[in-house]
Amino acid sequence: MIGEPVPPGAKKYVLFDVDGTLMDAVDNQRQVWRAWAERYGLDPDEVYQVALRTRPMETFAQVIPDRDPRECLAALHDLEDEDVRSGIYTAFDGAAELLNALPSTAWALVTSNYEHRVRGRFARTGLPVPDVIVDAASVEEGKPSPVPYLLAAKRLGAEPEDCLVIEDAPSGVQSGLRAGMTVWGVNTPVAVDGVHRHFGSLRAAVLDILAFTSGTPRPEGSAPVG
Repeated sequence: MIGEPVPPGAKKYVLFDVDGTLMDAVDNQRQVWRAWAERYGLDPDEVYQVALRTRPMETFAQVIPDRDPRECLAALHDLEDEDVRSGIYTAFDGAAELLNALPSTAWALVTSNYEHRVRGRFARTGLPVPDVIVDAASVEEGKPSPVPYLLAAKRLGAEPEDCLVIEDAPSGVQSGLRAGMTVWGVNTPVAVDGVHRHFGSLRAAVLDILAFTSGTPRPEGSAPVG
């Protein structure tokens, strides 16, 4: 049953979302969208509120429907790439300790961003990079579809029931649940609907995540949700 303790000795895997889970990029995203909105003479705050709820192409359709969405996307990509080169990024407390403790073959990144940006951000913060990264270019269906997490499991050679998803956003949580995986939430003040366990911070989850991979969940820590 999903969310139950795993048999000792069984090989387990951890699939991480990136933004909001391992890395704090909220200010960067806001600044990128502000620069994009100003380029098109739009209200930055209004654009950002739409961007929080939709994918870029959907955002363009709502805020500037008369412009070529491919042109809008290219402009956004240019700003995002520049932010990777010059922006200030911070990994959440516990991220480096956690990722360095995991074998590179036992975890993956599942992100709605692009791999070259993730690698650039990780290089800036000193975080290790796993063998498997599933990015926006890897799949036709993004979160909340189960496809991204299922692809990550496949590339790791793992069964969905042997995977733990670490997320902070509702769409990512639903993606992991639909993939048939255990899903824990981090970095939110209250539990996202559906998570099996909730931690207020990534730091609070580190020892429990490591225990999950060893097949010996800790008796202490956050209680199961629901």
